[in-house]
Formats: sequence, C-alpha cells, structure tokens
Amino acid sequence: MARSLHVRLDDSAAAALKVVRGESGSDSEAVRTALREAAARRRSRSALIAEVERLAADEGDRGEMRIVREQLAELAPDPVD
Repeated sequence: MARSLHVRLDDSAAAALKVVRGESGSDSEAVRTALREAAARRRSRSALIAEVERLAADEGDRGEMRIVREQLAELAPDPVD
C-alpha cells in the first residue's frame, strides 16, 4: 500500500536530496532510493556484526588463532635495542 510522507528538510538534508534527486529526477524517487540504500547498509552492517560475534564466540577458532600468533611470534626477528 502506498504511503504519503511529509518532511521538513534542513539545509544539509536538502543538499543531500539534491544529490540523490540528480540521479533519479524526482524528490519522491530520490527519497525511495535513499531509504532502500540506507536499509541495505543497515542490513549489511547487522550481518557483519553478527558474523564477528559468532567468530568471537568460536572457541576452536580462537584457539587456532592463538596457535598461529604464537608461531608467527617465534618467526619474528628479535627487537633491536
């Protein structure tokens, strides 16, 4: 169902609308485009956060990372004083 929305834009929002509108031609299409793009970014960010949390909670993976760090530390040259 189509929904109508009325907003007041400050100078910054008006300038942003002008940029987006330049690509689409109309205010309505520009706002729809901006909303879809913002929603996609938020979904992507949420998925990334969930993946990071899942990896951080994986004890097996954390153990493997610890082993790799220890092996790399053994290969690193001694610090110069």
